[in-house]
Amino acid sequence: MTADFIVRPARPADARTLAELRWAFKQEDYERQPPAPARHLEEAEGWIHDRLGSGHWLAWVAETEGEIRGHVFLCLVERMPEPYEDNDPFGYVTNFFVLPSQRNSGVGSALLAALKQHARSAGIEGLIVWPSERSAPLYRRRGFQPPEELLELPLGT
Repeated sequence: MTADFIVRPARPADARTLAELRWAFKQEDYERQPPAPARHLEEAEGWIHDRLGSGHWLAWVAETEGEIRGHVFLCLVERMPEPYEDNDPFGYVTNFFVLPSQRNSGVGSALLAALKQHARSAGIEGLIVWPSERSAPLYRRRGFQPPEELLELPLGT
């Protein structure tokens, strides 16, 4: 279990820690030793720093004793203007990660609650996510549902 934690908006100054956690998050995809990274951590740090200052990318972090233990990111997807309906953006939820030692203690639920509260207050039309098998049950418990109208065209080779 975790000690008390706080959830707060991420700041550009958090970029180094968020990049380190991103690398840890992606390493969990491998059952054995992950390959050597193809990118330097500093590249991710710069990317995150720039995006958190852009206004199109937002993130929330959970801290325990001043250390970031988890995070979730939100990318605002603008919609084309139209004459008859709202043009409120959609939110793409991504890079949701909680350190293994902090899981099943409410950290993930608190991060998603902060994200949803912001989305509602900002007038975001809806949230979308492509969850992993491991995270899908948490998203469902927090109100996410399978889409009725979403189509996907994979373009990978």
